[in-house]
Amino acid sequence: MKSIGIIPARYASSRFPGKPLVQIRGKSMIQRVYEQASQARLQQVLVATDDERIISEVQRFGGQAVLTNESHQSGTDRCFEAYCIYNQPCDCVINIQGDEPFIQPEQINLVLDCFEKPATQLATLIKKIEVPEELFNPNAPKVILDNRQQAIYFSRHPIPYIRGYEPEHWLEQHTFYKHIGIYGYRTDILEQITQLPPSKLELSESLEQLRWLENGFKIITALTTHENMGIDTPADLDKAISQLKTSS
Repeated sequence: MKSIGIIPARYASSRFPGKPLVQIRGKSMIQRVYEQASQARLQQVLVATDDERIISEVQRFGGQAVLTNESHQSGTDRCFEAYCIYNQPCDCVINIQGDEPFIQPEQINLVLDCFEKPATQLATLIKKIEVPEELFNPNAPKVILDNRQQAIYFSRHPIPYIRGYEPEHWLEQHTFYKHIGIYGYRTDILEQITQLPPSKLELSESLEQLRWLENGFKIITALTTHENMGIDTPADLDKAISQLKTSS
């Protein structure tokens, strides 16, 4: 099975402009993501960006990058354009978030493993929720599954509702999962989902994967125990650097 890992990396982030180029203990964030992805079982790793400055940085450390349209509304759309530019046959594309410099290669491999089953259309990661703060945090999307580990629905609200118990006791009564934002796409499915218009559920929750479910596509999940450290704001960066100092 031939696979490519694509790292969407926008320069023009509204909350943190130039985020892929920030330094984390001597390396740019995009370099750290690229190096982690390169340790997974991928045949190729490619950065898909909207800015020449990111292209130059990737070339500086010996990586490969392509320039994509500035107007993409999602990382999925940027991945598809990058895959078209790459123009080599692949079985699946793995979308690796450009703001997760500490993603583990094993997590990428978990998503890759899902495509050993020919029926897999789309794949992503989930992690068990351990604390109420995560369960009730709207910035940590939750997911419910069927008996085949396929996603039924994603929500920023805790799901399911546990009737007869106060919310502070919900974790004692049910296993909840949060969504980890790495995606895998069978290449023909990637082309199809990028042609879909935004859906009502997607617009309600601001979660693009609901567009796929609403249109009948299946998303299989794999369970990770690793806690990811995404960087959305300068405060997140400060926290990540502090944790690195503590662990070193």
